Amino acid sequence: QVQLVESGGGLVQAGGSLRLSCAASGSTFSSYAGAWYRRAPGKQRELVASIGTGGNSDYVDSVKGRFAITRDNAKNTLYLQMNNLKPEDTAVYFCNARRALLNIWGQGTQVTVSS
Repeated sequence: QVQLVESGGGLVQAGGSLRLSCAASGSTFSSYAGAWYRRAPGKQRELVASIGTGGNSDYVDSVKGRFAITRDNAKNTLYLQMNNLKPEDTAVYFCNARRALLNIWGQGTQVTVSS
């Protein structure tokens, strides 16, 4: 079973960029679908972006054109490039890996966007 560790969060001004990384260990990450979720203060967890094992991706409307999810199977790493960040993107971001009945989460990384 894969284990996930996120990194790359932090504090950034509106309009800035961050790249989140999710390092997978313990199994072959290429056989898992990947995704990024976020949970903003006082809100429910939201699916931000997903990527299949073949590389096909999808995004929530609020981040389309600003965020990009990619995966490097050779490095067992999932990425989320976030550009033109807005204060409403402030949240804890979680990495997720899914395969069959397995649904695995990272511990989360805080992203704070100041106005």
